[in-house]
Amino acid sequence: MPLTRAQSIRLAAFDVDGILTDGGIYLSDSGEEFKRFNSMDGHGLKMLKASGVELAIITGRTSRCVELRARDLGIPHLYQGVQDKLGAMQKLLARLQVAPTAAAFMGDDVVDLPVMLHVGLALSVPEAAQVVRDRAHYVTRRSGGHGAVREACELLMSAQGTLDRQLATYLGAGA
Repeated sequence: MPLTRAQSIRLAAFDVDGILTDGGIYLSDSGEEFKRFNSMDGHGLKMLKASGVELAIITGRTSRCVELRARDLGIPHLYQGVQDKLGAMQKLLARLQVAPTAAAFMGDDVVDLPVMLHVGLALSVPEAAQVVRDRAHYVTRRSGGHGAVREACELLMSAQGTLDRQLATYLGAGA
């Protein structure tokens, strides 16, 4: 069922803490926030974007490092400090003229449920709250911040028949 749902996805949005990161929040004595991102997740996002899927980040926290990471990955739609994630997603869907059934969201906690229940493909991670995992269409084998986003990206590309084309760039003509 997740592959069928994934075929029509035109927009993929992601939470940050627990999805793009392992959920840990590192604060220095001066209050500066640090997050650890996975480079393979990042490249998966770049390949997914190159395959024609719009990307977004919708997160409840605000962090300069998330802004820098989104810019580095070429993610054009960044929503930080969002208390109403569903409202942000609905505005984005309207702006991009994408139906909710053609959108995916990857989250891990109860604040993500309204968006997950609204979109066509709800994705999560093994460490997510049980109530979230129960309502996800697909729970990755990989953990948040440790390849889960890459796994989700490859699921989408595989379902849409674009994964081989993205990998061909790296495999060369002999593959």
